Amino acid sequence: MNIAHNTEIGTKQKALAINLNDKIYGSFAEIGAGQDVAANFFKAGASSGTIAKTMSAYDMTFSDAIYGAQQVRRYVSENRLITMLEHEYGLLIERLAKQRGDSTTFFAFADTISAVNYHKSNDGHGWMGVRFQLEPNGAYNDVVLHVKLLDNDNNMQQQAVGVLGVNLLYACFYYHENPPVFLLSLMDDLSKDRIQIDMIRFEGPGFNKVDNRLMSLHLVKYGFSDAAVFGPDGKNQQPSEVLYKKHIVVIRGRFRPLINVHMDMLRTGVKQFKEEPDVDKNNVMVITELTLQALKERDADINADIDEKDFLDRVDILCSLGQTVMISNFHEYYKLVAYLSKITKLKLGMVLGYPNLEYIFSEEHYKDLEGGILESFATLFSRKVKLFIYPTLRDGVICNCLKFHPPAHLIDLYRYLIANNKIEDIRHYTESNLNVQTDNVLQLIKLGAHGWEEYVPAEVAVMIKERHLFGYEEKPVAGVEAVPEQKS
Repeated sequence: MNIAHNTEIGTKQKALAINLNDKIYGSFAEIGAGQDVAANFFKAGASSGTIAKTMSAYDMTFSDAIYGAQQVRRYVSENRLITMLEHEYGLLIERLAKQRGDSTTFFAFADTISAVNYHKSNDGHGWMGVRFQLEPNGAYNDVVLHVKLLDNDNNMQQQAVGVLGVNLLYACFYYHENPPVFLLSLMDDLSKDRIQIDMIRFEGPGFNKVDNRLMSLHLVKYGFSDAAVFGPDGKNQQPSEVLYKKHIVVIRGRFRPLINVHMDMLRTGVKQFKEEPDVDKNNVMVITELTLQALKERDADINADIDEKDFLDRVDILCSLGQTVMISNFHEYYKLVAYLSKITKLKLGMVLGYPNLEYIFSEEHYKDLEGGILESFATLFSRKVKLFIYPTLRDGVICNCLKFHPPAHLIDLYRYLIANNKIEDIRHYTESNLNVQTDNVLQLIKLGAHGWEEYVPAEVAVMIKERHLFGYEEKPVAGVEAVPEQKS
C-alpha cells in the first residue's frame, strides 16, 4: 500500500485523530521536559478515548522505585527509556488485555528529556519511543529515537518535544507501512533548526522489512542529522553514546569495494595513533566514514540519487570486518572534526591518503568561509587533532608528507604543522599496495578479470562472489587479466 504523507494535518489534528480512533489506547510516561506530549492529547479533546494513564517521575528515588535503579545513574539514556517502555506496556497488558484486548491496539509512549537549563550550560536532548500493537492481541513493535533540541529557550524546547511526540505516535499508527514517509512526518510543524534526530530504530514484526542502516542513511539524506552511526552488528547507535569520552580514529573512503589498501591504512594508521603519548590505547574507537557524496558516482551532481543497494553492499562488507560505520554530510574535514570535538575532548586521529592532503590545502574548497583556509585550519588542526598520511605512488615516485609542496604562500603554515606534530607520514606500510587503486579493482570485478581477488581481503572476495556485488559475474570474461594500473 502506497501511504501518502499528509502535510496539511497539524499537531492538534493528529492528536485528535488518534483520540477519536477507538482502537488506539495506551499510556504516557515522561521524565523531564517531555510533559507537552501528553498535554497535546488532552488539549485536542476526546482524550479519554486514548489515554489510560499519564505519569512523570522527576525525583530519582521515585524513578528508581518505579523503573528500577541503574548501574550507571543516567536518567536521560536509552536504557532508561527501554525500561520505561517495558514497564508501562507490561502494565497495560496485565491490567487491560482481558477487558478490552480483543478490540484494542495498545501503546506505551515514553520519553526522558533534558532541556536547556536556566544558565544555558547544557545541550538539550533526549530519548523518545513507542511500544505498540498494530492489531488487537498482536505482538508489539518498537520505535526508538534520540533527539537534539536546538532552540535556545527551555519553553521552546519543551514545545518542540511535544510536537515531535505527537508526530511519532501518529506515524506509528498511520505511516508504519512506509518508513520514508514515517521519517519525513516526524518534522511536521517543526524545522531542522529546532531539532535534530540522529538515531532511530524500528523493531518488531510490523517492521520486518525495514533495514535500520537504511534509516540511518535517510536521517542524513533528509537533513535530520549531520551524522549517523551503526555498529558491526548493523544496529543503529546514538553517536554521542558510543563516542563519548573516546579517542576517535576516522578513515574516510568510498570503500567500493574495500580493498587491501584500506585495511593497511587502518592497521598502520591506528597503530601509530595508539603510540601517541597522550592517547590511551585501551580507549580508542575506530570509525570508517562514508559521506553522502562518496555514496554517489564519482563527479555526480549534488542532487543525484544514492543507490541504496550499493550503499548496503558496502556497509555489509565493512560490518563483516568488525567496523563501526558513520554516514555523514561533512564533505570538508574540518566540519567532521568540529562535530567530533563536541562529543569528546580527547585526541582525534584522521587517517588520510596523500591526495586528501592535497585537497585540504586547496583554498578553493573554503570560499564560503569568511576566514578562508585559515578559518578551516583553526578547527581542523585544533589542539588535539592529528593527521596520518598514507603515501601514494605517482610515476614511480612515492608521494608523502616530505614530497608535498603546498602553494608558496602556504609553505610556512605547512612547515608549522609538521614541526608541531599535527601531520605525520604513516610508516611501515605495505609498499606493494601503492600499485593498486580502488576504482581499478572495481573495474576488474565488473569485467570478470582473473586474479582480482588478491587485491581484497579474502572474506570480502567471498562476499562479492556469493552475493554478486559490484557487478560481479560468476563466469569471467575470457582473456581479461587483473592488472590494476596506478592512476596518476
